[in-house]
Amino acid sequence: MPRTIVVLPTYDEAENLPLIVPQILEQSPDLEVLVVDDNSPDGTGKLADDLAAASSRVHVLHRANKQGLGAAYRAGIARALLLGADQVIQMDADFSHPPDQIPVLLHEIETHDVVLGSRYLHGITVVNWPIERILISWFGNQYARRATGLPISDMTGGFRCVRRSLLESIRLERIKADGYAFQIEMNFRFVHAGATIKEIPFFFVDRTRGESKLSWQIGLEALWVVWWLRISQALGRL
Repeated sequence: MPRTIVVLPTYDEAENLPLIVPQILEQSPDLEVLVVDDNSPDGTGKLADDLAAASSRVHVLHRANKQGLGAAYRAGIARALLLGADQVIQMDADFSHPPDQIPVLLHEIETHDVVLGSRYLHGITVVNWPIERILISWFGNQYARRATGLPISDMTGGFRCVRRSLLESIRLERIKADGYAFQIEMNFRFVHAGATIKEIPFFFVDRTRGESKLSWQIGLEALWVVWWLRISQALGRL
């Protein structure tokens, strides 16, 4: 079976981490988890070490400080590839990305280069968000789709499975964006690398434990990154 590593960035996820890691591992005996912790002050890193000590299928990457979601994913994906991953799953540690949908990702990745979990493929499948946040997210996705021209329904979603060959071809070290913009840039590079892409619908449930890391700076970055990507592509500097 292909070696699959789930990259799980964490910052202050002490309430969620001990619950979500076992649920991920339950989905398949071939799954492994790589926790990427940004020196969480709530002790998440220590909990990750305890989980790794209890199971050879759990790995931990400690980073010195919080540098953004994109930076955490870049470091985590690079480490997963060094560990020998044939395919990498990205997901959040707060249960907004349901572990029981991992088998669907694994099934679809057999015939695609990348599989994207989508909140907007068939309507809006978001639970427990206030209406204003849903509207901001939905219109933000429409803006990103129009600005980039990409045929992807959920441009800012972070639940995906990607083949090793595709991750190597897009050159992770060239990805600059963080936050929502990181997800947009990844999708942009996937499409322009000629990847075969499959979107699957899932129900996104807002976190019930811990605090959201969303900020206005993250949203602002997404506004200009889409144009930077188009200009960089036009100039041959992508």
